[in-house]
This record gives sequence, C-alpha cells and structure tokens, in this order.
Amino acid sequence: MQLYNKLSAEERAKLIDEAGKDRITISFYQYYKIENPQLFRDKLFIEWDKLDVLGRTYVSYEGINAQISVPAENFLALKDQLDSISFLKDIRLNVAVEQDNKSFLKLKIKVRNKIVADGLNDNTFDVTNKGVHLSAKEFNEMLADPNTVCVDMRNHYESEIGHFEGAVTPDVDTFRDSLDIIEEDLKEHKEDKNLLMYCTGGIRCEKASAYYKHKGFKNVFQLEGGIIEYTRQVKEENLENKFLGKNFVFDHRRSERISDDVISNCHQCGKPCDTHTNCANEGCHLLFIQCDECAEKMENTCSAECQEIIHLPYEEQKARRKGKHASNKIFKKGRSEKLKFQKGNTCNA
Repeated sequence: MQLYNKLSAEERAKLIDEAGKDRITISFYQYYKIENPQLFRDKLFIEWDKLDVLGRTYVSYEGINAQISVPAENFLALKDQLDSISFLKDIRLNVAVEQDNKSFLKLKIKVRNKIVADGLNDNTFDVTNKGVHLSAKEFNEMLADPNTVCVDMRNHYESEIGHFEGAVTPDVDTFRDSLDIIEEDLKEHKEDKNLLMYCTGGIRCEKASAYYKHKGFKNVFQLEGGIIEYTRQVKEENLENKFLGKNFVFDHRRSERISDDVISNCHQCGKPCDTHTNCANEGCHLLFIQCDECAEKMENTCSAECQEIIHLPYEEQKARRKGKHASNKIFKKGRSEKLKFQKGNTCNA
C-alpha cells in the first residue's frame, strides 16, 4: 500500500494541468495529544491520497499542522473526513486569499517532535492555557488602544513584505528567537499592557500566548485564524483593513496580496518591491526579494557568482554542491552580504 508520494513535482504539475480542475488551498492546525503519531500519519496519508490532497503536513505527539490543497470538488469530502476525527471535528479551515492550482505539487505528511519548530524545552507550561482569541473587528479595536503592544510573531522575511500598522516586528530568523526578545522588551509591562499577537494562520500565536501566560503576562490576546482569517472577515464584514502589504505563505505562491501597499524593496537595486524569489543556483537557493528588472538582468540569481554557476554544465554544478549540507548557510532567508539592500544591511542607509 502506497504511503509516500511517488511522483515528481513536474509529473504532478502536468497531471494538474491535464485534469483542468480548480483546487482550493487551505490550512489548519490543532494541538491535541496524539498517542501514536506514525499510525495517525499513515491513516491520514491513505485517506488524503484518495482525495487527491497535496501539501505539507506535520504530525506529532502534540497535534497536527497542515498546509494543503484539494480539488474544489473534493472539498466537502475532505471536510467530512476531518469531521470523522474527534479532535478535528468542526476544525476551522483557513482558505487562502489567493488561489493557485499549483500551490503544492506533492503530498508530504511527516512525523515531527513538534508541529511548530519552537525550540522550547520547557514542558512545565500548559499549551492549552492560551490567550484570548479575537475576531478581525475585535483585533482592530484593540490595535487602536494606546495600552496595546501588537507583536508580529513571524520571522523577518515574512514581516518585511507585510505587517499590521504599528506592529512590533522582531528582526529574527526563528520563532524561538522572538519569544525571548519580546519577553525581555516587555518585562516591565506584564500586567499593565495588552500583549496582542498575530501570525500567518494562528498556530505560532497559540503556542506563544500560552508561553507568555506561563511567564506571567496577564493580558494576552491573539488574532483568531491569523492574517488569513483576518483578511476573510475584513472582506466579508466590510471592515477597515489594517494590514499593509503582502502575507508571506509557505507554498509555491510565496505570498498573498492583502493591500496595495509595497513596504519593502528589492534586495539588489533598492527599488520598491515585495516579490520573493529563490536563487536559481541550486547550491545557494537563497530566499530574497527581487524586482522584475533585476530578475531579468541576474537571471533569478542573488549574485554574479551564482549567475556564473548556473551557466556551468549540470554535472559540474552537482560536483560543486557535493558534500555541502543544506543548512541555514545555504537556505537562509534574505541574509547574505551579497544583498546590498537587504533588511538591516548598513548599505541601505
């Protein structure tokens, strides 16, 4: 019985084109004690493979975190399948703001130690003792309160292209890094300020709100469903949109436009731009912001060195990559001395 994806991204893309059917990109998460994550993962793969679900999902002893796409015609069948699982019954599904049939090209369900890489080894706090969830309307109201500190719980490359008005955007590479920085910066206001948090779909805030309550913060709030659900409610209820720019997403789309504001710049020439790309040199694969003009000039690479490499014979490119570990040195997000106008670079003064 097939329990793993066997098609390449190219083969799957061709099948999607041939099918000619619209797909819906959705995400959801749930903290729950899963006794046997591997068994749950295998059952999930079998069910989702039948429904032509694609995407990336993490399962652990603490729950599930899923970013997936499904043919529109199978959406209700997927909902029924999730409802048949006790702890996922009536789970909120965050539907993407902008749809793309090729947002995901493979079905990957992995068993991990945690459903979010938080780096926390503190098991003394209760992850279910979370902050107050706010609707988009309630979030806007609290955002306007001068007694509120709004914090973006995402990483620098996410908040760089889009964030809420007046939000604190920690210049961090990981979720774990932001936890300590925020606690230190707000340590004098654990009781007299509203700590208002948001992230992409809500899962990071779920863990962070419980963590900060454990650390003594009294007034902890989080945006229900994150930026994705906020955008849906703003449109549905005709509310004022307080989010500027794009929402970074972890699929082939890379982002969803929430407002017309362009708040970042091309990392190579400095002109206003909020389009992420991955360096075309597979031995680099750096994520950075690149405008159309630079993309054409640099052939989607981050530097003259990488541009030279992509013109080498494929076997020589492979030889150069051999033995190099795909670490943060290679797959880092927008952090390179080669990028003159990257966030935080002193060259961008």
